[in-house]
Amino acid sequence: MAAQDKNLNALFLPYFITSHMTPLVDTAVLFASRPGVAVTILTTPSNALMFQPSVDRAASAGHRITFHTIKFPAAEVGLPEGIENYGSVASRGMIPKVSLAISLLREPMAQAIRDLRPHCIVSDVMDPWTVDIAEELNIPRLILSTTNCFSECVYYQLKIHKPYEKVRSDSESFVVPGLPDEIEMTSAQLEDYLKTPEDSGNSGELMNQIEDAETRSYGIVFTSYSEIEPEYVQHSKNVMGRKSWHVGLPSLILGKESETNEERHRCLYWLDNQQPGSVLYVSFGSLIRFPDTQFFEIALALEESGRPFVWVVRKIGKTGEKEDEDWLPEGFRERVLESNKGLMMREWAPQISILAHPAIGGFLTHCGWNSAMEGMAAGVPLITCPLLAEQFYNEKLITRVLKIGVEVGSGVWNRSPQILSPVVGKDKIAKAVSRLMDGSEEAEEIRRQAKEVSVMMKKSVEEGGSSSSDLNSLIEELKAYVLY
Repeated sequence: MAAQDKNLNALFLPYFITSHMTPLVDTAVLFASRPGVAVTILTTPSNALMFQPSVDRAASAGHRITFHTIKFPAAEVGLPEGIENYGSVASRGMIPKVSLAISLLREPMAQAIRDLRPHCIVSDVMDPWTVDIAEELNIPRLILSTTNCFSECVYYQLKIHKPYEKVRSDSESFVVPGLPDEIEMTSAQLEDYLKTPEDSGNSGELMNQIEDAETRSYGIVFTSYSEIEPEYVQHSKNVMGRKSWHVGLPSLILGKESETNEERHRCLYWLDNQQPGSVLYVSFGSLIRFPDTQFFEIALALEESGRPFVWVVRKIGKTGEKEDEDWLPEGFRERVLESNKGLMMREWAPQISILAHPAIGGFLTHCGWNSAMEGMAAGVPLITCPLLAEQFYNEKLITRVLKIGVEVGSGVWNRSPQILSPVVGKDKIAKAVSRLMDGSEEAEEIRRQAKEVSVMMKKSVEEGGSSSSDLNSLIEELKAYVLY
């Protein structure tokens, strides 16, 4: 990458989870859409193929963006060719092999960065090692955080004040000190690596590396919107000393999943025949693996609620084959088909298009930040069922700060997507569905607030809006820093 052409040459490096790769690649496309910016995405062949269409569209529009690929060491760790990220694994036994392969990629990727000589690195928060290569090359390293400022602020205050040490049990609630809002949590909802880092093994060590890398990085790019969390943007800057920019969720900005008549998914035709605001959409992302007992309770709750639904079920058997449906209540599928009351989808679902459909009236979600923002952008109120990572923090932002959803009552944080927490019973789920969709005064207020948040987010990405302005100012700052 040559500096003399006065283009800002930015290198983007993802972490190999779909929910992280998607916003990073889309942010790379956004960067490339600005004048005087050239972008290279460093990844592996199969991961590049997943995102080739969006990169090709950007290149066809005249933007300077390309992939640089490195062979994924599948054979070296005993993986089939083509398994190059956590979302593509066909069995639980493949997960540690993917982790090992990713660790083996570190040095080849570092050498590729040296060879490419970018002006700056934008890497996923889960790639803290990139700060070392950035310092070696004397270039800025930016963190791409696939979450929000609120979650970062809550975690920071918990780590500083340790209020969870003052309660008598994991289920006793406490208020997180030092925040603009009164946020109550329990110890059971918190990460093990926060409460007992010394006993958290690799997770605790990784968090230490991430936090160290953050203090040595140029700043953080959030896939969130400053309008929905303005007090926490200020808290991050004034209390935590963080330098940050909010660019929004790029897939929403870029109009991802824009449909044509030829491409329109069959589920959208089914939704066309439902009443406005009547359908519950249920999806827990691409990684979550529930036990059969949890699927059983969800099915019972959906049937009991009496609401039409679209339920995306991702369930992989031990051998990688999709299992039969003996985990469903007896006769459930037949009753659903006969009444035409719902759709069960076992394949990929066009989530953005589904959420944008006027028939959707609620979204039962695990509170992964991408999914949460897709619901928010569509103005759909949420039913929150957090499970792992920062999802319990996201729930508090949704239900306590923005007031655009209701909580199911899941209360135990999980170490991994293989969910081991107590099953959330059908009564809790059905009660939350009724609370959100029964037309009560509370439900209508939540719905009104959700529409306001949607409008706020859309204005943010317009020319002159905060997300657009943040991106422009970041790029100009980087150009001034590395080119002149």
